[in-house]
Amino acid sequence: MHDTSRVVALVPAAGRGVRLGESMPKAFVPVGGCPMLTLAIDGLIASGVVDHIVIAAPAELIGEARVLLGHRADPACPVPVSVVPGGAERTDSVRAGIAAAPRATHFLVHDAARALTPPSLIARVVAELTSGCPAVVPGLPVTDTIKSVDSDGTVTGTPDRAVLRAIQTPQGFHADLLRAAYAAGMRATDDAGLVEAFGAQVRVIPGDPMAFKITTPLDLRLARTLLAERDTPGPGLDIASITTPASSEVAR
Repeated sequence: MHDTSRVVALVPAAGRGVRLGESMPKAFVPVGGCPMLTLAIDGLIASGVVDHIVIAAPAELIGEARVLLGHRADPACPVPVSVVPGGAERTDSVRAGIAAAPRATHFLVHDAARALTPPSLIARVVAELTSGCPAVVPGLPVTDTIKSVDSDGTVTGTPDRAVLRAIQTPQGFHADLLRAAYAAGMRATDDAGLVEAFGAQVRVIPGDPMAFKITTPLDLRLARTLLAERDTPGPGLDIASITTPASSEVAR
């Protein structure tokens, strides 16, 4: 990494996660004894490529978030972690994170719900960014057949899944590009969509199955099972065996 680079990870964690069916905001739901938020932050720190982390939490839970983070929120931590009030929408939370990191040269936007994301994937995104790519996202080939439908449920088309990717996080951007896209007031379902609408090219690199998003009760069960298998001595599920090699081909 260039000496002048400052990589800041933005973690929007103010969402309620209604689909998960839990009684607390999704980022605070425990997986294997640790909140998703803590697992996601530990992955960012373990990557060794992040200089600062900014979490956007529900305003009423900022104190609780700091308690959960423990020593990670200590200003003396090698990778300082800040907590700021998030907003009603994801874009509001990312915007708050951007405002809290004026010195950033590169941004990573990472879902707390992708709590098991391997640090190696985070490092690969940053490597692409610092080599000159303005926007980089990890993605996996789509294995299901996809249909587009109208409001009545009638199929209107079947896109070629060979050119489709399921996009994960962290999504990486040159800081000035993401700042400009947010300043333009555009709307999209993810941050890559914002910079695409702004006219920037986004590169897709191979993602990782472990970076799946914990959205439904089934996802939560899977995440807890994977962590239990990882932490149990002796033969168990070989998580590495389901990881997509970094060298696999991904369409751009």
